[in-house]
Amino acid sequence: MQILFVADPLESFQIYKDTTFAMMREAQARGHTVAACEPRELIWRSGGVVQALVRQIRLTGDPADWFFLESGAVRELRSFDAIVMRKDPPFDSEFFYATHLLQQAEREGAKVFNKPRALRDHPEKLAIMEFPQFIGPTLVTRDAVAVRGFHEEHRDIILKPLDGMGGSGIFRIKDDGLNLGAITETLNRDGAQSLMVQKFLPAIREGDKRVLVIGGKPVPFCLARIPQGGEVRGNLAAGGLGVAQPLNTADRAVAEAIGPVLAARGLLLVGLDIIGTSLTEINVTSPTCFQEITDQTGFDVAAMFMDALETAAAQKVVRQ
Repeated sequence: MQILFVADPLESFQIYKDTTFAMMREAQARGHTVAACEPRELIWRSGGVVQALVRQIRLTGDPADWFFLESGAVRELRSFDAIVMRKDPPFDSEFFYATHLLQQAEREGAKVFNKPRALRDHPEKLAIMEFPQFIGPTLVTRDAVAVRGFHEEHRDIILKPLDGMGGSGIFRIKDDGLNLGAITETLNRDGAQSLMVQKFLPAIREGDKRVLVIGGKPVPFCLARIPQGGEVRGNLAAGGLGVAQPLNTADRAVAEAIGPVLAARGLLLVGLDIIGTSLTEINVTSPTCFQEITDQTGFDVAAMFMDALETAAAQKVVRQ
């Protein structure tokens, strides 16, 4: 297969932990051709099909100089057997426009994973609200009075922006309510922007578990991201310690219930965040943790992903 990865600049990859790199490495090991472009390199001219300035690369195995540029050219996206959308958040206006160009490429015959429309339809924090049976008490609002009422009810709460990533902008307000008003004003921009409020889950001490679901099926191990140094956030980007562990019964039940629903919508790869038994986020844009799980357990997550990608790419295209 010829596989195009739409991603961040290759030069920015930290390959010892990068999930997109793990995908590329597995693809090349299977004899597939690997190419890459950035969203800014997508092109759509009137009367034409969606194209991109792409770089065909070969992985060298040298950590200091990990890829070799074999060729660069403008190509039609539909000429690839599979396109893997791996641009990291934030989901800003440029990400949004990229999904529209990729959706047009789908209409022209391209196969894109995760599906562009599904990326737009599943904002990563809001998406959990579809599955209330698996989440803790949660409120989405821009109303400061409603936030204060939620705190009065639950006493220990978490506030976070809907567009945050890597644990950015997350605040805990304890029983005393100290700084609740100021933090609410900061996050909701004086009522102009919605935020999410959740009951604090003490199980965060055991980790914020990243459960990967590929092709509707859970990876048998998760990565528990454990807060360090008094932090409330377990995100690796916020200094959390990643510890791989087998899925427990509750984790598996959540993944097996939600996974097939999301897979049917075109989400080949999903990262569920679970604290204790509560689902807290559904990551669809660029889920990570492949290498951490593989390094600690020996389970080859990239191989499972490539199996699913090969199967999905072989399916007949349904013109939109």
